[in-house]
Amino acid sequence: MRLTLQRRLAAQVMGCSEKRIRFTEELDSVKEAITKADIKGLIKKGLVKKVPVRGISRYRARIRIVQKRKGRRRGHGTRKGKATSRLPSKEAWINKVRLQREALKSVKGKIEPKKYHELYMKIKGGFFRSKRHLMLYIEEQGIKK
Repeated sequence: MRLTLQRRLAAQVMGCSEKRIRFTEELDSVKEAITKADIKGLIKKGLVKKVPVRGISRYRARIRIVQKRKGRRRGHGTRKGKATSRLPSKEAWINKVRLQREALKSVKGKIEPKKYHELYMKIKGGFFRSKRHLMLYIEEQGIKK
């Protein structure tokens, strides 16, 4: 039973694609409908229906968001741009210097003021690679009392 005309008319009346038109039982009465008015009557009766639009599922997206919150999906394959664009070199520098100055402050009472100032200026000048390097330097030079 070919219902292409009825399908096309129903799509025009309902304002959707022909793919979304579904005919329920009583196909004989659907076949007899050859005008838009007939189709409108069938729609009112409930013999012609429009299939709801299928959206895009957010299921996988939600899973991805949960994983990102846990700190996953941060590997080399995900990254775009240089390391300096993800954490600017200035911010990295600020973090490093603040950490070293904090470490130096914790040792302040065990060092003489002149040496403290000397170390502080070395930190400012970028002499130490890290906090660990600073502490090693203090131990090796015998600066601690």
